[in-house]
Amino acid sequence: MRPSLTLLVRPRRPVRDTPPLLPPLQLYRRILRAHAKQLPPDMRYLGDSYVKAEFKSHKDTDNPLYIVGFLTQWQDYLRQLDTGEWAQGKMSKHDFDKMSPEQVHQLYELMQATQSIGEDDDAGDSGPVPVSK
Repeated sequence: MRPSLTLLVRPRRPVRDTPPLLPPLQLYRRILRAHAKQLPPDMRYLGDSYVKAEFKSHKDTDNPLYIVGFLTQWQDYLRQLDTGEWAQGKMSKHDFDKMSPEQVHQLYELMQATQSIGEDDDAGDSGPVPVSK
């Protein structure tokens, strides 16, 4: 996401109750800082790896609508981290139904990776779990 494009996709007039979108680099840094403060080490490793991979894979996106959606979702995630809502968060059926088959598969892989972390800790292996791309 080139900085010039993020200027084009920012809303001109803020909509009520919605904060303005943060620039990608600022949002990325704030998410990583929030991970450092809010998440336990195992979850932080997984979260940091995922955030870095997602921002890296979307950095060359030129579609303004896609950029707005991407930044909005990550800003909502940052808000959940800051307020502590992430700990008891559950995905609604509506959100799940909107996901593509590829996203559902990624979610399934994430679920398997997080379950294996708990199994590894029980077995005495506390090393990091590699994240597949």
